[in-house]
Amino acid sequence: MYKRQIQYNDDGAFPKIVNDGKGAIFIGSHLGNLDVCRALGQTYRNVAINVMVFTAHAVKFNEALQSVNQDFSVNLIQVDQMSPAVAMMLKEKVDNGEIIVIVGDRTSVTTSGRVEYIPFLGETAAFAQGPFILASLLSCPVYWLFCLREENGFQVVFEHVSDAISLPRKDRKTVLNNLITSYVKRLEHYAIRYPFQWFNFYNFWQDDDAVHRNNNSED
Repeated sequence: MYKRQIQYNDDGAFPKIVNDGKGAIFIGSHLGNLDVCRALGQTYRNVAINVMVFTAHAVKFNEALQSVNQDFSVNLIQVDQMSPAVAMMLKEKVDNGEIIVIVGDRTSVTTSGRVEYIPFLGETAAFAQGPFILASLLSCPVYWLFCLREENGFQVVFEHVSDAISLPRKDRKTVLNNLITSYVKRLEHYAIRYPFQWFNFYNFWQDDDAVHRNNNSED
């Protein structure tokens, strides 16, 4: 059913990603419904799609879905925090032509301070550096991904960012801030168009150092 309900902003984008075999990282958000990645996995069975999550509950939910639907072919990767070991594991996956999906609108569940403060919907908000640093470490094509509910189904938007992101040591802070700002502007663009589809239910506009953290936080 999903496949019949989905429209793409560029029907050739995802097949090209698959056929190139270079792997890719999709930086999505809590705007819309990233569960539509399931349909991509069902349509293109020759590519693995890995969604990064930071809670054990999401993995259990994935196992429950698989128990009732064997076509559910998205892999959830649970991590407590980003580490060199995780980055190496993900690098191996993209080198094998696999796709990594991570959200860019949620700060770390374990560590404060690794954020950029970017204007968003009229106020300054903290956005994690991690997903964007990860994108640079993987040395693969990078896309913004938005999955939005329309009257007759879903609109999946792929926006090409770069064939490979570089964060030069000399200008790292500026380049990283510019990259995250670019993402935030696109998130803001779609959040204004689809204001009731941004499912990010916590105090978004606050000092990241003031956020209460524990290892059982929901993704």
